[in-house]
Amino acid sequence: MTVPTLRTPPPAPAGSPVAAAYARLAEVFPALRVEEWTDGGGRRGDGWFGAGELAAGGEELDAFLAWDEEQVLRDYGSAGRPDVVAGFGLHRYAWPACLLVTLPWFLDRRVPRLPARNVAFHRGLGRLAVRVEEFACLPGDPAAALPGARVVADEEALRAEAREALAEHFEAVLAGFGPRMRRGRRALWGMVTDEIVEGLWYVATLLGEEDRALGELERLMPGTVRSYAPYAGAANFRELPGSAEACGGPRATRDRVTCCLFYTLRPEDTCLTCPRTADPERVRRLAATG
Repeated sequence: MTVPTLRTPPPAPAGSPVAAAYARLAEVFPALRVEEWTDGGGRRGDGWFGAGELAAGGEELDAFLAWDEEQVLRDYGSAGRPDVVAGFGLHRYAWPACLLVTLPWFLDRRVPRLPARNVAFHRGLGRLAVRVEEFACLPGDPAAALPGARVVADEEALRAEAREALAEHFEAVLAGFGPRMRRGRRALWGMVTDEIVEGLWYVATLLGEEDRALGELERLMPGTVRSYAPYAGAANFRELPGSAEACGGPRATRDRVTCCLFYTLRPEDTCLTCPRTADPERVRRLAATG
């Protein structure tokens, strides 16, 4: 597939190397906003959950998952299994949290390191708060002069930085969610793989850069052709058969590595990229939404 040329990174900002990317996210997806803090206090209370506290798996995680439990009961009329509720909670955190790393990498070739202690989430407001202390970039990037910059050799080295930054963050987070989800390590990292791929794919489409994102994600998450532990699976995009005629042009799809288990609540409903959803049904849904 054709990969458009990456635009020149913006000039080094006065403070954060990722502020421009987070601002673009707010422009195209106002339901999710990212703010940055520079002090050591972070965001606590009033609906904020620190990722470090979620990783501990105690009362903070109980309170976080109570929202999912109540939502499932309210919307579907029956209680979800505890492991299903925990999976929903992880998805609703991981999908936006992955963008904290993948979007600056995709737009500006800057990869922030965000250990769990430096991220907080307010699901009611659709806000993430982060503290960026260190980031990687390519030679020649104006942001290389900023504090915390680490210059890496080339594009593959930067992709490795993105994978490592996400792995560091989610190794901690999965320690909290994992025992409640009753899934093995490969399934948990398959879920992270899916969130990395599908979150950036969605936002890049809003940015008008879907084609470039497909190629970039294939290189970021190539799967088992080479060893990229701890991740499981790959981006694995493919052209959806029959979509060119029904949708006015070919559409991309993929099969998720893992299942979100939503079918345990509504067996007739599946995600568009769920392996349970046959290609003709995917075409029908896409055609219906234009």
